[in-house]
Amino acid sequence: MATSINKVILIGNLGKDPEMKFTSTGKITCKFSLATNARWTDNGEKKEAVTWHNIETWGRLAEICNKYLHKGSQVYIEGRIDNRSWDDQGIKKYYSSVVAEKVRFLDSKGEVAVDQQPEGADQAQEMPSECNISF
Repeated sequence: MATSINKVILIGNLGKDPEMKFTSTGKITCKFSLATNARWTDNGEKKEAVTWHNIETWGRLAEICNKYLHKGSQVYIEGRIDNRSWDDQGIKKYYSSVVAEKVRFLDSKGEVAVDQQPEGADQAQEMPSECNISF
């Protein structure tokens, strides 16, 4: 049996303040854009490219992100890629996002790690000011 994995890890900065909304069924979602940078040298010239990612959080994690994140915040995101498509007046449209399951706030005030957990579970815990991430 083949196993599949859909996992994304990103570290970047928010491009604008998060937006929290409620779905028609009353679920809470918070969305924000995240910028990641790549730097390299090409024939002695330094270059940089920015990639923008659409991030979605749900439930208690969405509430916490909406409360504590803002434009410019640096975060570590773990999640999965979600692709959607729909027809708009005969034109096929696509939307890709990362559904965050773990968010770690990396701003200088010390880190806070937040995981997507069942309702009522303790969501945030203080973390040390440094974090070593192994891949």
